Amino acid sequence: MIGTSPPCDHSGIPGLRAIPYIEGMNRRSALLAPLFLAALAIPAQAEKIPLGALSTYLNGLTTVEADFTQVNSDGTIATGKIYIRRPGRVRFEYAPPDKSLVIAGGGQVAIFDAKSNQPPEQYPLKRTPLNLILAQNVDLGRASMVTAHTEDGTSTRVRAQDPEHPEYGSIELVFTGNPVELRQWIITDDLGAETTVILGEMKKGGSLRASLFNITAEASKRGN
Repeated sequence: MIGTSPPCDHSGIPGLRAIPYIEGMNRRSALLAPLFLAALAIPAQAEKIPLGALSTYLNGLTTVEADFTQVNSDGTIATGKIYIRRPGRVRFEYAPPDKSLVIAGGGQVAIFDAKSNQPPEQYPLKRTPLNLILAQNVDLGRASMVTAHTEDGTSTRVRAQDPEHPEYGSIELVFTGNPVELRQWIITDDLGAETTVILGEMKKGGSLRASLFNITAEASKRGN
């Protein structure tokens, strides 16, 4: 994204150490090759998608709703539902047994631990690599933002970082083409731990109520 005994590496967020890079919950990523291959079941010999086209695609994502699978650096796996409302808002709802929640809104990321009655742990959104794709205007052509842009025959991969704060970590975005679609991201935090978020079929352009991303309202509802 992206807590105590926190659910996942939520740096995906769930990129801070542990939306879709928030770390703070306790399941960190590992590799699950079969799952990765299933998520990327696409035609071979895909051409590398230009950064301009990828920026246009990301800027066109106003709202997204999808199931996700999160693979943490310790080998554990979590699943749930993600809601994105650009700019600056994302919500990771973790399925049982976690039942934890990560919300980004109002420039903050909050990690709600389902096992605690304490207020949510919070971080500035700008300190998570996921902020790069939640920005008002995504420009992957910005100087020093993209550190790698490759294709592996089936997908285009872009590794990006905040040019002004590379110490915040990086995000690797995996796209397929025809048409362009974001399939997964891998967030590497400042300690080198990786959190992978694999997206299911995305429902785009729908209406998502603002309360989904209201940290204060969620805390009040939980009595935090």
